[in-house]
Amino acid sequence: MGSSQSIGKFLIWIVVAVAGAAAVGGIALHRGETINSVWFVTAALCVYALGYRFYSAFIAVKVLALDASRATPAERFKDGRDYVPTNKWVVFGHHFAAIAGPGPLVGPTLAAQFGYLPGTLWILIGAVFGGCVQDFVILFFSTRRDGRSLGQMARDELGPVGGAAALIGVMMIMIILIAVLGLVVVNAMKHSPWGTSTIAATIPIAILVGIYMRNIRPGRVLEGTLIGVALLLLAVAGGGWVDHNATLRTWFDFDAPQLAVLVIAYGFSAAVLPVWLLLAPRDYLSTFMKMGTMALLCIAIVVLHPEVKMPALTQFVDGSGPIFGGKLFPFVFITIACGAISGFHSLISSGTTPKLLTNEVHARMIGYGGMMMESFVAIMAMIAACVLDPGVFFAINSPAGVVGGAAADAVATISGWGFPVNQEQMNALAHAMGEASLFARTGGAPSLAVGMASIFGSAFGAGMLAIWYHFAIMFEALFILTTLDAGTRVARFMLQDMLGNLYKPLGRTAWYPGVIITSGVVVAAWGYFLYMGTVDPLGGINSLWPLFGISNQMLAAIALCVATTILVKSGKARYVWVTALPLAWLVIMTSWAALEKLFSPELKIGFIAKANDLAAQLASGSLPPDKLAVTQQLIFNIRVDALLTIVFLVTTWVLVFETLRISYRIRSGRRHPPLSEAPHVPSRLAEEWMRD
Repeated sequence: MGSSQSIGKFLIWIVVAVAGAAAVGGIALHRGETINSVWFVTAALCVYALGYRFYSAFIAVKVLALDASRATPAERFKDGRDYVPTNKWVVFGHHFAAIAGPGPLVGPTLAAQFGYLPGTLWILIGAVFGGCVQDFVILFFSTRRDGRSLGQMARDELGPVGGAAALIGVMMIMIILIAVLGLVVVNAMKHSPWGTSTIAATIPIAILVGIYMRNIRPGRVLEGTLIGVALLLLAVAGGGWVDHNATLRTWFDFDAPQLAVLVIAYGFSAAVLPVWLLLAPRDYLSTFMKMGTMALLCIAIVVLHPEVKMPALTQFVDGSGPIFGGKLFPFVFITIACGAISGFHSLISSGTTPKLLTNEVHARMIGYGGMMMESFVAIMAMIAACVLDPGVFFAINSPAGVVGGAAADAVATISGWGFPVNQEQMNALAHAMGEASLFARTGGAPSLAVGMASIFGSAFGAGMLAIWYHFAIMFEALFILTTLDAGTRVARFMLQDMLGNLYKPLGRTAWYPGVIITSGVVVAAWGYFLYMGTVDPLGGINSLWPLFGISNQMLAAIALCVATTILVKSGKARYVWVTALPLAWLVIMTSWAALEKLFSPELKIGFIAKANDLAAQLASGSLPPDKLAVTQQLIFNIRVDALLTIVFLVTTWVLVFETLRISYRIRSGRRHPPLSEAPHVPSRLAEEWMRD
């Protein structure tokens, strides 16, 4: 009987492998006018299933040796605020909600400029062998080190030089990432009463669910989940009602600076309140909306199997693209970012999540599986963007400065590229979506919302396109905000780790004055950049957006440096390729992109060239008076871009050289920083969730 079952399982996985290979091959080799989107879904599901079943199992058993009998930091340091043993499904929900920000939505949408093929292949390959591995191993190593942050682990494992570089570099990257996330969510929510009221409602709903599952009905996860999901759906419906009520809509109609203040206040609250009260239940419930929406989109794609109209490769692989400058190599790997591998995830995996794990065995499902889920979101985003007519896609995403400010100029330019589009088509689409115009709606989010609304409208009613469009905009904002709140709390942990070296009480998460002080410093740092971005006429922090991809990938390289060093120290050098190969790829591609952004003579790519060109125009007096102040601010912002790129590049290479140096000293038997893994403590914590 056992033998027949084994043969049956073997045959099933053979079928999955063959189906996956056929789907990936079909996507890669197809060169017709359109390709069916079902191929993308099939390829993704098969690749992810194989990766999780075999590669993650290999890492769990051979490389990391997960131990179910070992007490986790959540059990040993339980304090009711940061260290809280939590049901694995709640932790999965919190972790997925925290890591799934704008990257898997916006990145693939923008990368579609190159065609569907490069981005799709990188999402699948990069996630299985890079992103999922990074999230898994960092979560495991942090759990084995009392839930320490990435920066503190770098200091402990690499010594003072590498540790200092990592702590400072990671903290700077973190502030920029959170500020950019905040600006994206503010731009998505401004003057949107529906989205703002719905997202605001998730806060009291989360608090209610947190109190219910902790105090009213302890351990009743299923009951709390059903209540929370029902209230969440009611909030979505209520948001539409608010939007159509002339009086109520004014209560939630905010401009960008007002929303920035509200987001800053929320970020501070999320960082100082007990994790069980707001952060974990809110992210857990947000995950249901995220996963529910993605599942609905997947079902609609399978049922409708819409045709992907974007070609496999466009002429813009040469770097002449209108959406962003840069050739296919290396910029597709920077643009996709979170859909394949994201350094930001390492901060969550070494921040809030390891402090919630009840059993370290759950790290596989939460770390590897959570990133796999986000990668699937990226595939859905790629499909939603590419089912649009290419002409419509470029009309929405191309800046007016590239294609022309007038609609007639824009359609003529885009049609001249070989992607026909006309004004009547764009006007009809804007009217159907409830918008005045869709020309030059840059940033990726609007075109993704149009693609999602088109798919949902075809499946569930074309007369509701406007509702689906605004639902998609709200969905994107919710995706991002959950990353912002978790990121703020993680940044607080990082700052406490740093300041704890100077004044011990500040490093204790149980000392509440220290929690408030460090939270205030972190929120003030990213809040400053966020607010300046909302009042600046050119967007301010928007000029830092190109750094998002570069800094995020460099952060992933830092995380993999730490992981590689720990593997060598642990006597697992024969498995070091698991982290070293994605590390090498990231360092090469990201350094290449950073150097191009710094020194390329092309104005649409190089920071220094662009700043010098604007400075020359300013010095020559050729600019009109009303442009002088704006140009000066733009030059300053671009130079900040360049300076931060240099800092991030230097930090990454310092960590790479320190990793090589420490590894050499270990292999040659020389003195090196000791392994900082906490001693084994048997677990006494029994699962309390069985009745659910």
